[in-house]
Amino acid sequence: MAKYVCKRVGYAILTIFLISVITFTVMNLIPGGPFLSEKAVTPATQAALEAKYGLDVPKPQQYLNYMNGLLHGDFGESLKQKGRTANDIIFSTFPVSARLGGISILVALVAGVGLGSVAAMCRGKWGDQLIMVVSTLGIAVPSFVVATALMKIFGVELKWLPTMGLSTPLHYILPVFTLAFYPMAYITRLMRSSMLDALNQDYIRTARAKGVSKFKMLFKHALRNAILPIITYAGPLLAFTLSGSFVVEKIFNIPGLGREFINCITGRDYPMVMSTTIFLATFLVLMNVIVDILYKIVDPRIKLR
Repeated sequence: MAKYVCKRVGYAILTIFLISVITFTVMNLIPGGPFLSEKAVTPATQAALEAKYGLDVPKPQQYLNYMNGLLHGDFGESLKQKGRTANDIIFSTFPVSARLGGISILVALVAGVGLGSVAAMCRGKWGDQLIMVVSTLGIAVPSFVVATALMKIFGVELKWLPTMGLSTPLHYILPVFTLAFYPMAYITRLMRSSMLDALNQDYIRTARAKGVSKFKMLFKHALRNAILPIITYAGPLLAFTLSGSFVVEKIFNIPGLGREFINCITGRDYPMVMSTTIFLATFLVLMNVIVDILYKIVDPRIKLR
C-alpha cells in the first residue's frame, strides 16, 4: 500500500508540473496583456506596471519566479484586485464553493444511489421507466438551462425562493439542486446498471434461495459491490464540485472560487489564472488518489500495484 501511494504521489506531482507548464504557455500565447484594458495607460505606465509585477523579464524566468514563490507558499499578487494576494482570494472563496459543493454532492449521492437501486429492483415497471426518464433529462439538459428555469419559475414567477447569493439557508436550495441534478442523474443510471449486474451474481441467487429479504439482499449484499463504479465517479465529481461550478456560481452570483476563476481569465489576471488552475488541478489529482485507496478499503480483493 505504501509503495503504491508513493508512486501515485510521484505521478501526481508530475501531472501538476505539466499542467502548470501548459497553463503558463497557453496563457502567454494569447494576444494582449493584463494592463491593456486599463483606461489611458501610456507605454511608460505599462512598462512600470510590468516591472512592478515582474512581467518585464523573459517568459522562462517569469515561470521560474512564479514556481519558486509557489514552492514557498506564495501564489502571487493579483493584478486586478489591488492589495489582495492570490492566497487571500483562493482561501476566502474556496470555503464558499466547498460548502455549496459538499451539500450538492451529498444530495446527488443519496438520491442517485437510492433511485438507482429502486430502478434496478423495479426493472421494467413504471417506477423504473419514470426514474430513467428523469435521469435522462438530468444528463441531457445543461446546468445553465436548469439554473435559468429554476430562477424563472421559483424566483421570478412564484417568488418562493431567493436567486442571488448565499446569505440564508433558502439561498442554497436553487444552486444546490442545479449542481446536484446532473450528477444525481448520472449516478442513478450508473447505479441501476451496476446493481442489475450485482443482482445477477451467484451469491445473490443463493441469498434469494435462502429466503433473505429484498431489503437486506439489496443493501447488505448487492450494494457493496454495485457501489464501486460510484466511488470511481465520485472522485472527479468531488474535486470539481467542491472547487465550484463556474457557470452556476456566475448565474446565482455566488462569491465562490468558480466565479473568481472566470473573472481572472476574462481580466487576464496571470497570477490568479496560474494559482487557481494549479489549486484545482492539485485538488482533482488528490481526490483521484483517495478514490483509488478507497477502492481497496471497500473491496479487499482489489490489488494495488
